[in-house]
Amino acid sequence: MSLDSQGILAAVTLAIYFPIFFFAARIAFRYGVGQKGWIILVIFTLIRIIGGALLVAAEEVRPVVTGLYIGGYALEASGLSPLLMSTLALLQQTTQTPDGQLKYGGAFRLLHLLGMAALVLTIVGISQSSSSSATTMRRAGVILFAVLYIIIVLGALVQWASRQQVMKYRKQLLIAISVALPFLAVRTLYSVLSTFSSSTFITTDSTTTSTSNGALAKFNMFTGEWQIFLAMDLLMEYICVLVYIFAGSTLKLDQDYQLQDYEDYPLNSKPY
Repeated sequence: MSLDSQGILAAVTLAIYFPIFFFAARIAFRYGVGQKGWIILVIFTLIRIIGGALLVAAEEVRPVVTGLYIGGYALEASGLSPLLMSTLALLQQTTQTPDGQLKYGGAFRLLHLLGMAALVLTIVGISQSSSSSATTMRRAGVILFAVLYIIIVLGALVQWASRQQVMKYRKQLLIAISVALPFLAVRTLYSVLSTFSSSTFITTDSTTTSTSNGALAKFNMFTGEWQIFLAMDLLMEYICVLVYIFAGSTLKLDQDYQLQDYEDYPLNSKPY
């Protein structure tokens, strides 16, 4: 059976994130568990791979297995959460001091909990689409995503205001985050428009139907225009991930401490 436009996009997602997963995993292994931004990025790529595989399988498997659609759509809609939380964790890395301490630890932990709450609301809202509260949960989740994005932008501005205290390579990481933020803004906006474009969606047999809200119908992630989904969702995510992959592959974040040691004890750092 041939794939429709959503199935083709799911197959493309599967294809482009499969190699990206290995790059992300290599970076995460290089820096270890201490820098969880890279680990969350690996989780994001896995979500995209699994989600794409589920949606392709949903169109190929007969008789139709509704659970494949629900699983694929849930992962697609909730994928914004690990991308935002990866950005948040990378931003926290830029606050690290020469003695290895991360600033604002309590605030960042609360923000990660905010992201997890948004993720749970989104997944539950999609998996229980027949429930009367499903729409409310999905919309509450996406609003929390938008709030988290705004806080990340404010956090980046705070870091730029105190950039003299940011170590060399972490300052370059801050540049990478700043480059990704406009693309992440478009992706977050798309999630908001998509979620508010319909009051409900129901997957039956091989189709997904929704009750659309007028002008926003074209932004619906499941039944809207695939060109908008491609431009505002897939492409924006991919650019963000490529920026982070490039930064993680080229920046020498572990050398910030070596540079600091040299500045503090230059005579002891010179070879004889």
